[in-house]
Amino acid sequence: MLAAAALSTAVDEVVVLERDELPDGPEHRRGLPQGRHAHLLMAGGLAAMEDLLPGVSMRRRLLAAGAHEVSLSSGMVALSPEGWFRRWRHEGPRMITCSRALLDWVVRDVVTSRTRVELRTGRVLGLAGTRGRVGGVRVARAAGEEELGADLVVDASGRGSRVVTWLAGLGLRGVRELVVDSGLVNATRVYRVPDGAERFPLTIVQADPYAGRPGRSGMVLPIEGDRWMVSLAGTRGGEPPADPDGFLRYTLDLPDPIVGRLISGAEPLTDVHVSHSTRNVRRYLERVRHWPEGFVVLGDALAAFNPAYGQGMSVAALGARALARELARTGPAAPGLARRVQRGAARPVDAAWAMAVSQDVRYPGSRGGRPGVVEHVVGAYTRRMTKAATGSYAAAAALWDVTSLRTSPVRLLRPDTVLATLGGSPLPPAAEPPLTPGERRTLRALDRTGV
Repeated sequence: MLAAAALSTAVDEVVVLERDELPDGPEHRRGLPQGRHAHLLMAGGLAAMEDLLPGVSMRRRLLAAGAHEVSLSSGMVALSPEGWFRRWRHEGPRMITCSRALLDWVVRDVVTSRTRVELRTGRVLGLAGTRGRVGGVRVARAAGEEELGADLVVDASGRGSRVVTWLAGLGLRGVRELVVDSGLVNATRVYRVPDGAERFPLTIVQADPYAGRPGRSGMVLPIEGDRWMVSLAGTRGGEPPADPDGFLRYTLDLPDPIVGRLISGAEPLTDVHVSHSTRNVRRYLERVRHWPEGFVVLGDALAAFNPAYGQGMSVAALGARALARELARTGPAAPGLARRVQRGAARPVDAAWAMAVSQDVRYPGSRGGRPGVVEHVVGAYTRRMTKAATGSYAAAAALWDVTSLRTSPVRLLRPDTVLATLGGSPLPPAAEPPLTPGERRTLRALDRTGV
């Protein structure tokens, strides 16, 4: 939908082909990526959305629909592999939390109400055209196959895209694909927020890629409708279970039991939903020697990430913004437009890919890559900076800026960040979660575990 919004300002007609029958409200549908699990819309992704839809505050639209806004500096209780992050009074980047279905619906509602985008149900079978220019797509219809012509085709079909096969059908082969798979499994259950806990901060226990054992994590995420979305994640050998009793035991066995303590007396509203579709997949389309005119690939079709890092939606939004900026600069008919967009979309992908893969390759049983010299050096620096960030505002601010995709990873090498990293935390490690007195009382009131 964001790609369609980008196109709508530069061309006469935009058609979106969607395999799902789209609901009229924020309801789950089959084609939503990781639709029943936790999602975070980072500050960089939200900014890209608002650039693509001028005159609309997506932030206000999402909050009005029930989404929450969480400050990375003060609104989150997080245990990193290097200790508890402190909470600061200084304002930091904010992220939006809600169900994937709500975000999907709000974006679709805004785009379709403000543009001439036409939605059609259809399944794309392949590309039409030549190796030099894509001229449309072949679509499956009830009556048979049909060709839909277009001056510009955007593949935003997600993790399951068959773009490599489609390009091969035009004679374009040799696309480099890289897959890094930690074997991560997601398990999620939704709960009603208990009375008195409505303002409890987002809570997360992060996985430890340096421990030499399977990574295990848990998160309590506030979403619309006075609900908590509780997502657990475990890499190969540490997968969370699908049964309710095992789900709770898993939360209590994390490096800190705070997630389990919060939900031990909460009312569950759903079963436990499990997903295994978490591989990191990178298609280096920007390196294809002879890229065809009239064809752009964005979002998960270009690169899909382990969802544990919360960057996929924001990277997709930044890719759509790259398309919009190039269209505004040169117009839709300019030679080389598709290649320039592809290279522009690759830049935020590269940053997010480096962050995700440098962690995932360290878990036991991870497939598709092993840490080399560069990964060891980067990992050592990142680990030291994370430890400093547990008690250094300067180091923490640098981490927030990069993970929220507001700036590139170069931010981590600025002199002030390097000095903060080398200097370490000026404060002693926090022995307990950084809760306010009121939050501690709330946690004790909710705890039914006896921990």
